[in-house]
Amino acid sequence: MQPTLVAVAHGSRDPRALHTVLALLERVRELRPRLDVRLGHVELNAPLLGDTLHELSTRARDPEAVLVPLLLGRGTHVKRDLPAAAARAAGLRTRIAAPLGPHPLLVEALFERLLEAGWTPGTAVVLAAAGSRDPDSAADTHHTAALLSERLGGVAVVPGYASAAAPTTADAVRALSARGHHRIAVASYFAAPGRFASASAAASPGPAAAPLGAHPALARLVLHRYDEALRTGRAQPLELATA
Repeated sequence: MQPTLVAVAHGSRDPRALHTVLALLERVRELRPRLDVRLGHVELNAPLLGDTLHELSTRARDPEAVLVPLLLGRGTHVKRDLPAAAARAAGLRTRIAAPLGPHPLLVEALFERLLEAGWTPGTAVVLAAAGSRDPDSAADTHHTAALLSERLGGVAVVPGYASAAAPTTADAVRALSARGHHRIAVASYFAAPGRFASASAAASPGPAAAPLGAHPALARLVLHRYDEALRTGRAQPLELATA
């Protein structure tokens, strides 16, 4: 038996978010039909991660799971909430995969969403992200922005944030405009639709890409993080944040 893949979504009050995550996991199952794929949310939506892990811990002898965050950087949820939830799941052996970003597959999904929105060569881009006070999360977003710039042929790509960090998406747009960029698009660095994604898109003076959603590259990346965690025990060091 392969360990269960538990995809960990943030959760949202926007009903489109749950539908999007479920569609993504269906793509994952299509790619690997024999793998048990479950869903757990950090908050706001059922099933909550703790409930999913509890169910797994009681279903069979010596159960094992790999938690794959459907999150885009090394913020508090990845560093604290997931390890804490895994520690509470008595009797369940767990590994925690790295977050989805940064990674070339993620950049490919961002690139294709921009093309779908009408991005044209030479158009500068604001990479609109949720934002975090964790410096590692900011570093991951900047890394993704650099990779996306390379994928787009070297155009300017700068981060903008919906909360907890500066600059805001609107401020990032204004900064690019002040630098002489007359064509600016917004790339949605969100896994699913929601309030932050909608607000970021509204700040775009040009094309505004859809969230990553159930993009095929994202489904491949979920399985890549799962396999990576199985090979290494933990895909990368994830130190618990200090209180």
